Amino acid sequence: MSSELYQFSVQTLSGKPVSLDAYKGKVLLIVNTASKCGFTPQYEGLEKLHQQYKDRGLMVLGFPCNQFGGQEPGEAAQIQEFCQANYGVSFPMHAKVEVNGEQAHPLFRFLKHEAKGVLGTEAIKWNFTKFLVDKNGRVINRYAPATKPEELSRDIEALLA
Repeated sequence: MSSELYQFSVQTLSGKPVSLDAYKGKVLLIVNTASKCGFTPQYEGLEKLHQQYKDRGLMVLGFPCNQFGGQEPGEAAQIQEFCQANYGVSFPMHAKVEVNGEQAHPLFRFLKHEAKGVLGTEAIKWNFTKFLVDKNGRVINRYAPATKPEELSRDIEALLA
C-alpha cells in the first residue's frame, strides 16, 4: 500500500519539480525553515543528522517559510547562499512554501493532519517544526520548533533499523 505522501510534488530552490515518490524507502525529516529565526542555528544540527544518517537512508528536506514573523524574506538564491555559507547545508532545500492557511502547500496540509500538534491542533506554530516519516511514507512524529535536531537521533535510528 503506497502512502498518500508519495503523491505530492514539490519544487527545489532552483525551481525543479520533484515528486516525493523519489524518496520511497527513505526515512524523511521534513522541516519548515527560516534564515532569520531564533531557531535558525538548527540548520547545523539538521546538517549533522543528514551527514550522520544519509548513507543509511535518511533524507532531510528543508522548506523555507516566511509565514512566521517574516523570518524568511529572501529569494531562492539568497536562501541557498545563506544555508550553504553559514551552515554548509547539503540536504535538499525547496521552494518557499506556506504551511498554514488557505495557501498552505498540500504536503504540509497532509503532514499536519497526520501528526497533530499540542492539544490536537493542526496549525504549525513556528519555523523549524519537524515531521519524521518512516520508509513507507507514514508520518510517525511531529516535533516542536524548540526540539533540537540531535534529540531526534534515537527516533531516526529506530526507523532506520
